[in-house]
Amino acid sequence: MSQTLDVAAARAAFERAIADDARTFGNFFLSRFLGLAISYPDDESCVVEFEVHDYMFNPQGTLHGGVIATVLDISMGHLLTRAVGRGMTLEMATRYLRAARAGRLRAEGRFLKKGRSINTLETRLYDADRNLLAVASSTWQLLPGAGA
Repeated sequence: MSQTLDVAAARAAFERAIADDARTFGNFFLSRFLGLAISYPDDESCVVEFEVHDYMFNPQGTLHGGVIATVLDISMGHLLTRAVGRGMTLEMATRYLRAARAGRLRAEGRFLKKGRSINTLETRLYDADRNLLAVASSTWQLLPGAGA
């Protein structure tokens, strides 16, 4: 599939990400480049919203699975950090259910099980019409000294 990349939008996103990079949760380069808006509706969930842009596409003209996996991982990691403490992903299983080509997407992360050192989380990615696009579950190990 041949398509034209919006080079100006890609450059603007890159430049904005460089300017806004703070090396903190929610403000690191990759989250800024993808235009992620991160919020916490309550102590048990994290929401990550972003607009789909063509510089995020795979060659078939849909949102790249790696971008989806990154957003899902970020939603779970940010929730873990906020609610329990810093951790690292031990494993993540992602199921892609429907392609995304445009619009604002919303990832909703939540805990499946909280533990003292191992935590299990899940995130669901929806489009603006609440169609389920992808689901990921992951297991996280808390880092030393990270517990609340």
